[in-house]
Amino acid sequence: MKIATIQTEEGIRSGIVIHSGGSVYLELFETAADLRSLIGGRELGVVKRGEPILFDSNRLLPPIPNPSKLLCLAGNYREHIIESGYAAPEVSDIITPQVFLKPSTCLIADGAVIPLHSNNVAVGWEVELAVVIGRGGRDIREADALDHVFGYTILNDISERKLNSRIENRRKREADGFFDWLAGKWFDGFAPCGPWIVTADEIPNPHRLAIRLFVNGELRQESSTGAMLFSVPAQIAYISSITRLEAGDMIATGTPAGAGLGSGSKALKDGDEVLCQIDGIGSLRNRVQAER
Repeated sequence: MKIATIQTEEGIRSGIVIHSGGSVYLELFETAADLRSLIGGRELGVVKRGEPILFDSNRLLPPIPNPSKLLCLAGNYREHIIESGYAAPEVSDIITPQVFLKPSTCLIADGAVIPLHSNNVAVGWEVELAVVIGRGGRDIREADALDHVFGYTILNDISERKLNSRIENRRKREADGFFDWLAGKWFDGFAPCGPWIVTADEIPNPHRLAIRLFVNGELRQESSTGAMLFSVPAQIAYISSITRLEAGDMIATGTPAGAGLGSGSKALKDGDEVLCQIDGIGSLRNRVQAER
């Protein structure tokens, strides 16, 4: 089952995506409750739905427009760690996931514009499988973690790689390099997401999905989610040992090699088009536009 969220005249509504006769329709849930409360409280398959309406991509929103938490993994693919200039962990190393948050104001829908802001210098891309939590919890066991997954979607972790580099005579404090990297991921519009959520029953193994990203039709990233250092259950177990996961929370599971690192052809510019694809989910397409 695919779940999409749109803007209607009555407000934000979600529904089930139906493909029929070469067209795409949306059966809106009759309740106006937001998707987070629906997926946390009951099975969506029994929620009453209205008559199908023609799917209008111009009204599409991120599948969950305002998650309580948008958690992201850094360095979860070995080759991406290497291309970022760090030593990849050895198999025998005991390591833990590296997790950060992005504000929900980063989220934009499939087809929306990725804005380049006035203080953007070197903006890169990162295609990622995103996990949507259904049943929340604290201290979730790894063996039980997939039971807490409602579904999966695509997220592009857009990142400003040289934040504050234009500031003249700046005296850098000890941790400025880290915080510049982190804050560079927080710009409005820097988390394209969608186009919909595919429920977990349609993706029984999230570690066997081909993942790709194209910039202007040129392949830049290609891998498999099976190359993640930390599996989806391991991520859920670790994160829930720190903070309670809630229905509608999202976990972006890291990006493979080929991410835009902000130099030369690896930086986004006005007019570029970025296409993310994950098998079993679909495609996420966004154009880049400089703010004027």
